[in-house]
Amino acid sequence: MQKTFIYKNTSISYRTQGKGTPVVLLHGFGEDSHIFDQQIDFLKDHCLLIIPDLPGTGKSALLVSGNQLPATGNLEPATISIEDYADCIKALLEEEKINKCILLGHSMGGYITLAFAEKYPGSLNRFGLIHSSAFADNEEKKRNRQRGIDLMERYGAYSFLKNTIPNLFSQQFKEAFPAKLESLIEASKQFSTVACQQYYIAMMNRPDRTGVLKGNPLPVLFVIGTEDVAAPLNDLNLQIHLPLCSYIHIIENVGHMSMWEAPELLNNYLLEFIIR
Repeated sequence: MQKTFIYKNTSISYRTQGKGTPVVLLHGFGEDSHIFDQQIDFLKDHCLLIIPDLPGTGKSALLVSGNQLPATGNLEPATISIEDYADCIKALLEEEKINKCILLGHSMGGYITLAFAEKYPGSLNRFGLIHSSAFADNEEKKRNRQRGIDLMERYGAYSFLKNTIPNLFSQQFKEAFPAKLESLIEASKQFSTVACQQYYIAMMNRPDRTGVLKGNPLPVLFVIGTEDVAAPLNDLNLQIHLPLCSYIHIIENVGHMSMWEAPELLNNYLLEFIIR
């Protein structure tokens, strides 16, 4: 079911499917909620899925601050943080009258998941990072983010995304499924430059959240691709031991996008984690 609610004068769009244990799926940068369609089809008979379009994506308007109005020009994306997106997800749970959920985030959605776990631990039964990391951006990555922001300003978000999306997939997938890759690139035409810059600034400014993982009593899921250049295995190997209870799945020959690269494996890993 397609729904909307108003958060800080901003219209937020989301879908719900199924019934049972509430599970929220948070998409990443350069994606919308449809990135999880194969997971939704599989999981909808086992739990209550809540799948938002993050603010600025799909049918969800941009988050704004101060006296700015939604959907106007000259926004200030630097004023929006990863924590602001986590607050929006908390408001969504309140809208649905949900006290506790399982929160699963892909990439940037994982950063939001960690911010949520830090700020609202009592609202979680467990949480998971799908190709995501608790590390903050290092200085090199911050410089790369800034270059990305500048490139988007000059050429637009679509030009930026069509050059970066292929890097998220393994070479094996790119060679086997060029049409699928092209469909994701084509879908990226919908993303506004301001929204993508807003996400990049929020990601660039996020703090290290390994402290959220360390000693966390909640079960934590890690899904890692051996070919992932955005959330590398070497980085995740330094984090997976931090929670008291970790569920770890390392997928061979997969990059950053197991939702498409290895959907059957990911679906089963998610279901196993949800129903434990």
